[in-house]
Amino acid sequence: MTLEPVLMLTLQVGVPALLSLLLSLACEPLVQPRPAPFRQRSRATLSIHVGTWLVLYALALLVLQRGWLSAGLLNVLYLVVIQSCRSKWDSLKEPFLVQDFEYFLDAIRHPRLYVPFFGLGLAIAASTSGAAAFLAFLWWEPSLVTTHGALVWFLCVASIGGSGALLLGTGLTRLPSVTLDPQTDLHRHGMISYFWAYGLYPTEPLDPSLVPDCLREPLSAASPGSLSGESLASESLPNMVIVQSEAFFDPREWQPDLPRDLLPNWDRMRMQALASGPLRVPVWGANTVRSEAAFLTGIDNAALGMHRFMPYRPMARQAIPNLVSALKQVGYRCVALHPYPASFYDRERVMPMLGFDEFIDISSFDVADRDGQYISDKAVARKVHELLAQGSGVQETGPRETGPKERGPQENEQPLMVFVITMENHGPLHLEPASSKWRNRIPHHIEARLQQRDADTLSVYLRHLHNADSMLGELRDSLIEQPRHGLLCWYGDHVPIMEAVYESLGEPSGDTHYLVWSTRDACQPTTMTTTPTKIECLAQRLWQDLAQRQTLRDQAESHQTESERTAPRAAHGTQQQGFELQEQQ
Repeated sequence: MTLEPVLMLTLQVGVPALLSLLLSLACEPLVQPRPAPFRQRSRATLSIHVGTWLVLYALALLVLQRGWLSAGLLNVLYLVVIQSCRSKWDSLKEPFLVQDFEYFLDAIRHPRLYVPFFGLGLAIAASTSGAAAFLAFLWWEPSLVTTHGALVWFLCVASIGGSGALLLGTGLTRLPSVTLDPQTDLHRHGMISYFWAYGLYPTEPLDPSLVPDCLREPLSAASPGSLSGESLASESLPNMVIVQSEAFFDPREWQPDLPRDLLPNWDRMRMQALASGPLRVPVWGANTVRSEAAFLTGIDNAALGMHRFMPYRPMARQAIPNLVSALKQVGYRCVALHPYPASFYDRERVMPMLGFDEFIDISSFDVADRDGQYISDKAVARKVHELLAQGSGVQETGPRETGPKERGPQENEQPLMVFVITMENHGPLHLEPASSKWRNRIPHHIEARLQQRDADTLSVYLRHLHNADSMLGELRDSLIEQPRHGLLCWYGDHVPIMEAVYESLGEPSGDTHYLVWSTRDACQPTTMTTTPTKIECLAQRLWQDLAQRQTLRDQAESHQTESERTAPRAAHGTQQQGFELQEQQ
């Protein structure tokens, strides 16, 4: 080979490879949170970065047969990942994970949930300019196979890819260990080595012994909070409605000057609740399934190892004891209700594995059921009422009425548990126009500290939060109306994504709120707590309350007076609840 072809090959393959590698090293400090400089990290991380880049460049060269196009494509994709890291950190206070790469597919299937946080204008501009540049280079740059022959092209690919593989393999053998704290590990490893460390981290099947005893062995006399055979013989098992309310928390604890009448049903029911208070959840702003899995299984998210980031991935393949399976052992029919496609987060596979008898998704709702971007909480509450009425055998022949209902001839004595995952208050909130009514309810001194767009975002959130409170009241009324008494658990999965609002007003603690409420008149309200309850303890608390109330009900009914029996009341509510519901209707 003469000097001229060698020089040409160097300009077409070697120079773009070197420049793209140097550019990737120069761009890494743009990642948020920022990794430590290479000089402060293990040498293995630099070896892994360089080796990975060369392997990827060789693969691109193998497919595209053009050096500059391959280098440009790699750097563009690298910048997309960096921007994704920055966007996730700003919105969720968590670094981008190697597991998050599968969300790029979700962004295609559900663009509204992801693309706006990346930046809609940036996404359009990057896609358009990237496509134009790709086509231009494809037309302008000649193929290496055409200019140098297939053998030379293949040798270039093999030499670059082999060198990269050698560096990568050497680095991986000396890869520092990880703590599974993403912020710490990203800082210590740098982005590419951090991705490798998490991708290669060993994963094991979930350990069923992590599930609390009362959920793992609900009928065992040795398990605290177990239900005895005598309790099971009673017909007093309540209908249960459990609501994981999207982005629900009481913002008045964060901003005390927000309207005091923002959550009237919540305020009243907290005073009657068996338990209520702040709830410690493992996420900020998103990743609902982490809170969801922790609640249903009673397992601390941190105890799941690498599965903590995607807990439903192993649960789609492995059945483990949980609240649903425990309730089914004592006779419950369990229904999951989520007004979004069942495929999202793989729930169509996970819910049956958890033991749910039925999973109702968005296909059971109409376009008219929307409020804003998603299915309304009002429509979801109506669906829950229908399930409760069907389960009790109540004949719905007209408007809802207070008091005991006529039961159908095929009355179903099986208690019902409905697990609801709402969507109405899901972001991105800034895509929805603000109503003047709720914009005007923001105190002037708070509004003055916000940009107009951020004030609109806050008003949209408050409107949907008030709708969630209305749903809470409707569920309360539905449970009171049923022939069987009821138990209601309500909690928020995470705080909302409003990063610009938080930047102006300060961040909330990150805790959400919960309550456990019962229609049963023998239940005495407990003191509201200020110390956060961990979400993984909430189902256990719910189960123990369920077991404890079996005995209390029989004791209370034996002391019920004749005047209480004849006073206006709902089917299984207290006398006071009967008066309240009658006044409302």
